Amino acid sequence: MKRLTLMCAALCLTGSVLAGEARPLAEDPVVEQRMIAISEELRCLVCQNESLAGSHAELAEDLRREIRTMIRAGKSDTEIMDFLVARYGDFVRYRPPLKATTVLLWGGPFVLLLGGIAGLLMHLRQRNAQTDAPLDEAERRRVAALLADADKRNVSQ
Repeated sequence: MKRLTLMCAALCLTGSVLAGEARPLAEDPVVEQRMIAISEELRCLVCQNESLAGSHAELAEDLRREIRTMIRAGKSDTEIMDFLVARYGDFVRYRPPLKATTVLLWGGPFVLLLGGIAGLLMHLRQRNAQTDAPLDEAERRRVAALLADADKRNVSQ
């Protein structure tokens, strides 16, 4: 038990020794807050399900550095966003503006939903029409023969 305790203590001490130094805080907290606000609206081009603010990819770090540089240069948020959209397209934005090139992006889910509902309704109508149709004479004779055959089998068993 003492050995186990000593090993756990050694592992805990080793972990704290191997931990890296904390990154320095931002030089200017106002710039950092603006950069975070802007980068939360942008998609990481490497990790596409993460925002630029939360991504650890090298490209994301480069873009955040570029955004900081533009903020320090006095550019507005709109100018920075326009620069990044001009460079990477509307794909870089999480909420792209509604325009001719993004209509399918905004309206596509609704079109698919309406198409799915229409397809489901058509399928249900066809299924109901098939089950409600009466049997013709040949089908009735065949059903009667099958039932009679089944009765004979049940009686003989």
